[in-house]
Amino acid sequence: MLTFATMLTGNIEVLRDGLSRPRKIVVTTHQKPDGDAMGSSLAMYHYLISKGHQVTVVTPTDYPEFLKWMPGNDKVVIYEQKKMPAEKAVQEADIIFCLDFNALHRIQPIDGLVGDALSYKILIDHHLEPEDFTDLRFWDIKASSTCELTYDFIHLLEETPGLSIDCCSCLYTGLLTDTGNFTNGATTAKAMKLAAQLLENGIDFMEIQEKLFNNNSESRMRFIGNSLLNRMVIVPEIETAYITVNKEDGRQFNLQPGDTEGLVNYGLGIKGIKLSILIKEEPGIIKLSFRSKGDLNVNEFARQHFNGGGHKNAAGGKSNEKLDVVIKKIVDLLKLSKARKKI
Repeated sequence: MLTFATMLTGNIEVLRDGLSRPRKIVVTTHQKPDGDAMGSSLAMYHYLISKGHQVTVVTPTDYPEFLKWMPGNDKVVIYEQKKMPAEKAVQEADIIFCLDFNALHRIQPIDGLVGDALSYKILIDHHLEPEDFTDLRFWDIKASSTCELTYDFIHLLEETPGLSIDCCSCLYTGLLTDTGNFTNGATTAKAMKLAAQLLENGIDFMEIQEKLFNNNSESRMRFIGNSLLNRMVIVPEIETAYITVNKEDGRQFNLQPGDTEGLVNYGLGIKGIKLSILIKEEPGIIKLSFRSKGDLNVNEFARQHFNGGGHKNAAGGKSNEKLDVVIKKIVDLLKLSKARKKI
């Protein structure tokens, strides 16, 4: 038996009682959902419908094409595409599951809608410092993924839930993507045990691997090549690599949601590099992704300087300044930190 996360606040019996009869339930996750967000959301969807509930997965925004093979994808309501059905589902929900995010602003533009809802709310997440906006919280920053916590939470609700292949395939998706194919610091013994359990349950792990990682468009592959050849800068004195993606790149390669997924990790593959940064120019804003090795805490750096956060070795941020200004700010801050022996 896998051990459960210890960060449980709220009365689980209230939820068990609430789920003892058919309910209208919404499952939601953060904007621009990744594999863990969609994996945990659709896994919870499959579990709950197997118990006779009416379930709607509502995402604030669209998500990458390479995630749309997952069972249940055709039932997802994307708010930016179907506002009225999404609003109706949230307003009528008896219960709302909030997965893979720690603060309401992470689900803009439906943050107000979910925050104001009178539904019973549950948070399942592994990010730092969750806000107190739910009735029940199942939270552990040591968990490899929200999918790992979702598996634990389902088993907390029910000792032998009998998870379907569809549910297990979605859980494996989030586990695989958040651990970087079991290569990054999120890979724990527990994560590997969970992967083994999901395989024993009958998932086709080779098919999942193929759909997630070997299903790229030609334009995305050429975009990645261009990024590595023409947009990556190495700053050896601060052991940093950064890649910029500007508006011109977006037009030239017809970038779609998810096309920059994983790009930030390439810098860490260079000998001597401890910090890799993706700097992406979007309309009216610069989005930042940070990945680091060892004790270099990018969560603190993102929180302090770029209105962001995340995990110790993986975080995000944003800025309203111009692209060249942001690049200079990052490099100058890192050089100052290096001089003070903070990195």
